[in-house]
Amino acid sequence: MLVLPFFKGLGLGASLIIAIGSQNAFVLSSALRRQHAMTVAWMCIVIDAALIVSGVFGLGALIRQAPVLIDVATWGGALFLLVYGGMAFHRAWRPEGLSAGKIKNLSLRGAILTTAALSLLNPHVYLDTVILLGSIGGQLPGEQPFWFALGACVASLLWFLTLVLGGRLLAPWFSSAASWQKLDILVGITMWLIAGMLLKNGLA
Repeated sequence: MLVLPFFKGLGLGASLIIAIGSQNAFVLSSALRRQHAMTVAWMCIVIDAALIVSGVFGLGALIRQAPVLIDVATWGGALFLLVYGGMAFHRAWRPEGLSAGKIKNLSLRGAILTTAALSLLNPHVYLDTVILLGSIGGQLPGEQPFWFALGACVASLLWFLTLVLGGRLLAPWFSSAASWQKLDILVGITMWLIAGMLLKNGLA
């Protein structure tokens, strides 16, 4: 039954995507700040789908044969996350940058570039979507790999749209400067923790 690989992909994809990470933190932050949130979410969805499909249909094997690609993503991603985390702490430190009415506008180009960097300069994205999902889905017989990949892509679609909707519903709770400060501190900590893990893995 083709419905089984679909729900297998849906469940496994959701378990990997629904986790506290730099990509999720940025999507939620964009939704709360009403800064191109839907564009950011759809970029994440499209990137995830491209990586999942390419992994299921063969890219995972290529990456396993060229580990230097993971090394480049590891060091580049760690550097980017350190800088982005520092920016979040800087916003939390400066009172004038906290209230909703005084939030600095993020250009569409800036939102697109940041989303691309957070999505593609993170080796865990490749390990989860391309290698792990790819190795599982790619071994299924017949038409099952297609349905497995579709299920994982649907998990990404539902999750990121939920983040945007959730951010919009939570927006009234972030009317105070203290709420924005806590959000930026959380984003900064998340970015730096992930950067630390990437640096640890890179040095190991």
